[in-house]
Amino acid sequence: MSRVRISDDSLAKACGADAVAAAFEQAGASVERVSSWGMHWLEPLVEIDGEGFGPTSADDVAAILDGTSDKAVGRIEDHPFIAGQQRLTFARAGKTRPTNLEDYEATGGWAGLNRAREIGADRVLEEVTQSGLRGRGGAGFPAGIKWQTVAKAEAEQKFIVCNADEGDSGTFADRMLMEGDPYALIEGMAIAGLAVGAGHGFIYLRSEYPDAISKMEEAISLSSRVVSPFTLEVRVGAGAYVCGEETSLLNSLEGKRGEVRAKPPLPALEGAFGKPTVVNNVLTLAAVPHILAEGGVALYEGLGIARSKGTMPIQLAGNIRYGGLYETAFGITLGELVNDIGGGTASGRPVKAVQVGGPLGAYIHPSQFDLPFDYEAYAAADGLIGHGGITVFDDSADMGAMARFAFEFCAAESCGKCTPCRIGAVRGVEIVDRIRAGGREPDRLELAPQMHNTVKAPRGKAEEIELLTDLCEVMKDGSLCALGGFTPYPVMSALKHWPEDFGA
Repeated sequence: MSRVRISDDSLAKACGADAVAAAFEQAGASVERVSSWGMHWLEPLVEIDGEGFGPTSADDVAAILDGTSDKAVGRIEDHPFIAGQQRLTFARAGKTRPTNLEDYEATGGWAGLNRAREIGADRVLEEVTQSGLRGRGGAGFPAGIKWQTVAKAEAEQKFIVCNADEGDSGTFADRMLMEGDPYALIEGMAIAGLAVGAGHGFIYLRSEYPDAISKMEEAISLSSRVVSPFTLEVRVGAGAYVCGEETSLLNSLEGKRGEVRAKPPLPALEGAFGKPTVVNNVLTLAAVPHILAEGGVALYEGLGIARSKGTMPIQLAGNIRYGGLYETAFGITLGELVNDIGGGTASGRPVKAVQVGGPLGAYIHPSQFDLPFDYEAYAAADGLIGHGGITVFDDSADMGAMARFAFEFCAAESCGKCTPCRIGAVRGVEIVDRIRAGGREPDRLELAPQMHNTVKAPRGKAEEIELLTDLCEVMKDGSLCALGGFTPYPVMSALKHWPEDFGA
């Protein structure tokens, strides 16, 4: 009987993959648990001799085995969703057993680390810089420059810290990578350690990712001899959104309160435990092995547009027909991603808005769907790519309520260290409520005769909108980190494109 392959990715398991695997085993089939292809609307996805079936349940097993199933989707690698991608970071997705060292080595694993050891630290720094690799966590800062800063710092000890605190709504690429191809992250961190002179690394993971935690710990144990003398450990955080910001993460990693540090000093000079530290996102570090492999740097810098080089694992989520992970070179338009690849909304209703970059990203109007996936293009449009998450909304969405939610989210997740974020978010909720109510009524303080000789008139809607705009400017310019600094993006974009949802 042919070998049956089923993902053990946590999303597939949440959809019932374990029950499907058990049913195949009871039917006498040999089952192999592999990483996810990233076609989430088809999970649990079953693969037999390259042919796919999905979404499946235990009740579909008999029909699949006897060739009468109506769940067949054809050869997986030929599926338009997969065939149209340029997979580098996720080249092994769906093909290998996550913690199997033989599978990893057979698919090019450790080639980047072996070559890095041959060419030495200076050449590694040169190639990472030449590739144009930028931080995939949101800021888009050139990885090579950050590495060079740490390499030049004089210290008896340095660290590599992987920011795996994936907290943006609609994002799952970090989780998929750690659950499906953990050795790629380990290899990238070992190469970074060699390049900058760091002997130890930390992977900072949120507690909400138990499968990723167990996979990474197992992979670290099994690969310890391969990456030696570099050593690694997992540190688990409590899931605070602000700990996705690198200095908050470092505080939490050290066992302190997760709040933002003032800069300078930069973590590259005084990071974890006061030592020079490279802090990179999962996808940034996982891109390093294929850049360092033979010919990898030329391939990587040849993809993308302008200063956005290489590929980006884009996550399609929300109200979308074909949700999942789509890795492609920078430059693809938002319209292609949402309509051509994602298939439009799952509800069948018109697309109203697309939020790119997580809960702090701007809401993009369909009139802007020609926007190319490029860091500078999104910045020019008052948006951000962030971690590459795309969340789709249909025309039933209330964008006034979504703007209010952005402030609510910021207020709940603020570390409290800076006033613009801590207080500005609360005031923002109040202003949005007044705008949606048609203008503010005078409060009791204003009506108190002992405080005022005359009663102040309530502000009208135009005045409230002006006040909201001023508040957003203060938050953008005065917040210590991106939590407060980027919250205005979804608020002002919603107000700009859908004023009718604010009662205008």
